[in-house]
Amino acid sequence: MEQHVTPCEDAPPPLMYRVERPVFDEAYLHTQLLHPRERSPKTIRQRLAQQLHCSSERAKAIALSFLPILTWLPSYPVKEYLFGDLVSGLSTGVMQLPQGLAYAMLAAVPPVYGLYSSFYPVLLYTFFGTSRHISIGTFAVISLMIGGVVVREAPDSMFMIQALNGTATNTTVFIDTEARDARRVHIAVVLTTLVGVIQLVLGLLRFGFVAIYLTEPLVRGFTTAAAVHVFISQLKYLLGIQTPRFSGPLSALHSVTAVFSDITSTNVTTLIVGGVCMVVLYCVKDLNERFKKKLPVPIPGEIIVVMVSTGISYGLSLSENYQVDVVRTIPSGLLPPAIPDFSLLPNLVTDSIAIAVVGFSMGISLAKIFALKHGYSVDGNQELIALGLCNFVSSFFHTFAITCSMSRSLVQESTGGNTQIAGLLASMVVLLVVVAIGFVFQPLPQTALAAIIMVNLLGMFKQFRDIPALWRTSKIELAIWLVAFVASVLLGLDLGLLVALGFAILSVIYRTQSPKSVILGQVLDTGLYCDVDEYEKTGVDPVHLQAIRKARKRKLKKESAERESQNHKSPQKMSAVVKLDLELGVTHEVVAGGGSQNHLEVQGNGQVAETHTESDSEETRFLEPLCPVHTLILDWTPVNFIDSVGAKAIKLVIKEYAAVDVCVFIAGCSRTLLAELRTLQFFTGVVAPEMVFPTVHDAVLHCRRRTAPPTITAIQ
Repeated sequence: MEQHVTPCEDAPPPLMYRVERPVFDEAYLHTQLLHPRERSPKTIRQRLAQQLHCSSERAKAIALSFLPILTWLPSYPVKEYLFGDLVSGLSTGVMQLPQGLAYAMLAAVPPVYGLYSSFYPVLLYTFFGTSRHISIGTFAVISLMIGGVVVREAPDSMFMIQALNGTATNTTVFIDTEARDARRVHIAVVLTTLVGVIQLVLGLLRFGFVAIYLTEPLVRGFTTAAAVHVFISQLKYLLGIQTPRFSGPLSALHSVTAVFSDITSTNVTTLIVGGVCMVVLYCVKDLNERFKKKLPVPIPGEIIVVMVSTGISYGLSLSENYQVDVVRTIPSGLLPPAIPDFSLLPNLVTDSIAIAVVGFSMGISLAKIFALKHGYSVDGNQELIALGLCNFVSSFFHTFAITCSMSRSLVQESTGGNTQIAGLLASMVVLLVVVAIGFVFQPLPQTALAAIIMVNLLGMFKQFRDIPALWRTSKIELAIWLVAFVASVLLGLDLGLLVALGFAILSVIYRTQSPKSVILGQVLDTGLYCDVDEYEKTGVDPVHLQAIRKARKRKLKKESAERESQNHKSPQKMSAVVKLDLELGVTHEVVAGGGSQNHLEVQGNGQVAETHTESDSEETRFLEPLCPVHTLILDWTPVNFIDSVGAKAIKLVIKEYAAVDVCVFIAGCSRTLLAELRTLQFFTGVVAPEMVFPTVHDAVLHCRRRTAPPTITAIQ
């Protein structure tokens, strides 16, 4: 049943696109219409002089780009922004305190170094960063990667000490924790210095674009695997059992095995305290999420848990009476700067590269999200420089590597943060604790810190929802996600990241080397050409057709040789015989010597039949067109670049098609691609600029005039 839709009378008439012009090819465009500028090549000296040219304007521009705070602080709207930045800074600082203490455990260093890492880098980012909303400081993934390195370089076995118990035969083995922690701090500091140098150099060399190669599926699969590692590493603190810390391939499996092997020695009090903290934190996070539009400031669940658990631990003496592990010593004040021990550098280069790339990738991705939401821009190269300076300079003050935190950044943005002033105020909150009241947190149970870490992983575990979504949208991206996750869980974060990057690069190579070829058909009465049948090729294989033609030629020569031999043996057959072919309307004369000759005859309908000689008649009719396609148009609109190998391959294809009487034309080349083709001397031999057209429709119109009736195939 047909339904007729009456167009609205008030609907405006459709916009019309009318263009009437001659058909252009590249030779005409290049010589007649376009007049490229002739630029003389510059010498190296001239280029250096241009780059090193100095002026007041250039110096000012460099200063503003290197210190972004100079661009916005002079015009800072105090009345409009200050209150929001103040509330945001206090909220973020309160959240940064427990996270700094907790993530120091992941980095395998004493908790106070987490507070140092929450102060110095945040202070520096205020001056050098371009994002107004991200919260710089400790982060679980980076801290865990650092912890894996320091445990590998300074394992517990290096610090075992045997002590005599009264007799020479009775000894006790214990770990010199003071020496171990000092060594691990040195390793973490040197690693941070190297991370900062790498990020700083990459930023100065304008390598901010490297983050695009860490695709979102790869990063999300990697961070999900990191969440698994972090969760497993905190099980022993939650249960209150003593197990060694593992690193390297299969470390996650070894850690789980060690925990379950010693699970019978679980400290019940530790488990109860940790479990209650987890329940409270989860409920607070759920309330903050449900009522985030009504709450002016999120409920600071983490600081509440820290303060309450610290009070209970102090009041009940959990450490002495119930053997609950606590934070213990937190020295007051800041340590004086010191030069790192650079003799440790050779063993840390590979790890520092991985940490530098992951840290920058996490930071720039979150910075771009907030910049897009609030309508400003961030500079990837300056972000690299800012992170590099934060890590490099801060490492002289005993910090470990940092990046931005997703949970703190969301709090900083949602509580009204407008500029980097919020981060500055957050660092002041941390400084106050370090200088004045750090000793208050000495009775804090480690199981409470483990609970904070585990609950903060919920956001990362939600990334498992990517799997069904990617299954519906892109199987290749799903494969990248799964490879990044599985490799990082089984092989460790450093090797897992390397494997994931290698697989992602292979997937790009696979997709570029397996392009989609389609046959284009013209939309009626337009110059538009669209796919008519997915994955269908031209149906013309020049190599196969050449083989067929050669076989036919050999057969033709063989038959001609047989006829000649028969004519020599039977002279009586050499007499002239005239036969009229009524169907063809052509007179075939068999003459002496076996040669046949066709003459033009006027047929009844007034058409003129062709005259063929021995040299072309039988061969032409025998070697009739091998396929109906005589012209191919290649749509190169999607092509971005071509190398010398590709140019040679295309020229070979054009030559092979020409050998079977199929012409090949090219359409839709960008000016950049055409410049590359000229540089590669593509337009020589069988290829000329007249074979290239600006659009597919230009090529089609040219071919229609050249051949009639047209049998043209356009390929993309």
